[in-house]
Amino acid sequence: MSMAPARRRPHLPPPGRPARRRGTGPPRRRAAPAFDARFWDEELGTYILALDGRKQPCRVRSSNAGHALFAGIALPERAARVAHTLLEPDSFSGWGIRTIAAGQSRYNPMSYHNGSVWPHDNALVAEGLARYGFRRQAAKVFSALFDAATYVELRRLPELFCGFPRRRGQGPTLYPVACAPQAWAATAPFALLGACLGLGFDAEAHCIRFDQPVLPRFLERLTLRSLRLGEGHLDIAFHRAGEEVGMQVLHRSGGLQAVLRSG
Repeated sequence: MSMAPARRRPHLPPPGRPARRRGTGPPRRRAAPAFDARFWDEELGTYILALDGRKQPCRVRSSNAGHALFAGIALPERAARVAHTLLEPDSFSGWGIRTIAAGQSRYNPMSYHNGSVWPHDNALVAEGLARYGFRRQAAKVFSALFDAATYVELRRLPELFCGFPRRRGQGPTLYPVACAPQAWAATAPFALLGACLGLGFDAEAHCIRFDQPVLPRFLERLTLRSLRLGEGHLDIAFHRAGEEVGMQVLHRSGGLQAVLRSG
């Protein structure tokens, strides 16, 4: 598989410490404990969907918990349970993570928001999983969506599809009025790939980093061409041998470096 070109993507701050903006008041590190106190539900084993108008918890398992990982506001000690919950059968259909888990009061696998699978939503969740070190789980999400795409015309991921469980020999149930092509869905594979590779850009060090990369089961070899940072660019090849991923720089310009950190 070969992909080109790739643009600069900002390096995410550590989990539990969202990026801080100047002039925004108290340090953002206070937000994570406050968020956790209001949204964590020990019985559900994940973050709740929302607070209602009276600030009471809406105790619903949803893919939104994965967005807390993506944003970096989830406490690191919660991440493993959130990841586990998102990939349990009631949330993970086999084709991706449902917006609302099966068994929840509003769950309907044919609804637009209450149990369907959205590729872009799954890409955000996968980036969140990777941010907290769960790259193999992110690769599982990537593989599921890749398999779903093989049943779709032109292998083009649609806006969403229904959340029915995966069955042997059958493809996902398509949502009748889903947009295809759809911009959000079209970008999902790139986000998923970046999540699996642990891709990050360090402008100050003038290098592109790959933090404990994994390749999903459908990919043994991958080539990225014209991966750019500033005036430099790289062509890089990856190959998988079992669970290990190796990297080879095929071409470089502008003094740009590539750094791989293995597990």
